[in-house]
Amino acid sequence: MNKVEFKPGNMLYPLPVVMVSCARQGEKPNIITIAWTGTICSDPAMLSISVRKSRHSYDIIKETGEFVVNLTTKELAFATDYCGVKSGRDIDKFKECCLTPLKSGVVSCPGIAEAPVNIECKVEKVLELGSHDMFIARVVAVTADGAYMDEEGRFDLSLAKPIVYSHGTYYDLGEKLGKFGYSVKKK
Repeated sequence: MNKVEFKPGNMLYPLPVVMVSCARQGEKPNIITIAWTGTICSDPAMLSISVRKSRHSYDIIKETGEFVVNLTTKELAFATDYCGVKSGRDIDKFKECCLTPLKSGVVSCPGIAEAPVNIECKVEKVLELGSHDMFIARVVAVTADGAYMDEEGRFDLSLAKPIVYSHGTYYDLGEKLGKFGYSVKKK
């Protein structure tokens, strides 16, 4: 076996890539692309996002304590990248990417109507970690686009063609390999 050694770093790839929307009252909403995100608890439902302090969205999220995680798709790949490289200090990302603000049910900032899933979150804790601070948040509401419901009435994200991020590159997901527990399922 031929292993190559790297300097210490995060090699946990691929990662989900999401667009996080946030807003201060009276200001235009903003979108930041995040790949440092993940589920951290199922009961209560909680997730985390990690954001650099220098990013425009950092102060908005820290001040308001709210954000919406919007899942991304192959169709949203251009907007996903654009919202990660342009600053909301300078432009209106919703307008520039032709995205529609979606009124949230619980938090005051909008989701993105074109996203297949919108996860409304309230910040519970901020961990200062180094290059990024981690916002630990409780999921307070979830909406899903009915177009992605399967014939049994369950949400099927694969119908939306989700994308992931790996070492500076976006990928769409491939074929389904099995469902949780398939390795031990009785035949």
